[in-house]
Amino acid sequence: MEATPTTFQVNGAEIRKLRMKAGLSTAELAQRAHISERYLNHLENGYRTRMRPGTYTRLRTALGLPADSDRLLAR
Repeated sequence: MEATPTTFQVNGAEIRKLRMKAGLSTAELAQRAHISERYLNHLENGYRTRMRPGTYTRLRTALGLPADSDRLLAR
């Protein structure tokens, strides 16, 4: 059984693309994911690239992605 990673490296451009496709502002997505708008901006602009598992799950869920999706992960 695989252990849950301590952090996930994410692709900020993909987060922005999915947010815009969903028609959400940064404030709306941040509120849905229970993160600060500033943190979301830092992720989208590449200033921050890592997220803890709980935060990653909330953001993925807020964007409507299934639990097995890896679209937000950096490749």
